Amino acid sequence: MPSDPGASGARPSDPGASGPLLTAAPGGRGPLEPWPDTVNWQPISTDLIWVELIRLAVVVAIGLAVTAVGWALSGHWLFGLAVAVVLVLGAWRAVAIVRAVRAWGYAERENDLLVRHGLLVRRLSIVPYSRMQFVDVSAGPLERAFDLATVQLHTAAAASDARVPGLRPAEASRLRDRLTALGEDRAEGL
Repeated sequence: MPSDPGASGARPSDPGASGPLLTAAPGGRGPLEPWPDTVNWQPISTDLIWVELIRLAVVVAIGLAVTAVGWALSGHWLFGLAVAVVLVLGAWRAVAIVRAVRAWGYAERENDLLVRHGLLVRRLSIVPYSRMQFVDVSAGPLERAFDLATVQLHTAAAASDARVPGLRPAEASRLRDRLTALGEDRAEGL
């Protein structure tokens, strides 16, 4: 693999380029913000925030119940501290969920799909259509209650699997069908 991004013949600013992301993009935005003028990022539904907040509420409620029962039975001040820690961590995680859901995005390009997410640790996955083995759409009970689905892309390398959560079922089906068709077309050329 060439270490020079221009050595492959594609410039990092080309919309269809899927070369290495080792250098900063134009404007000094860094390797996780490539092609800022040419990539049309699609956001996911903000209803995913409610799904994640409900999941968090269940975990916090269990944590509070366990620590509160321990505090009531023993009366030890450490259980009171544990209740406070659970509440503070729950509030911090709620804020992080809102920001994390807004950080998700995907972009369909000519030869690949880009998926970005993360706050503290930012991640950009580039999945070439020719490398996709299958595309999976799933929705658990909570996601279905909010009319959401997740598109999961599977490739030969497990580390390169990417997912796009928080899509409406119609968009998830459209994306699945498009990615499957593009994957079949690109795989025939190999």
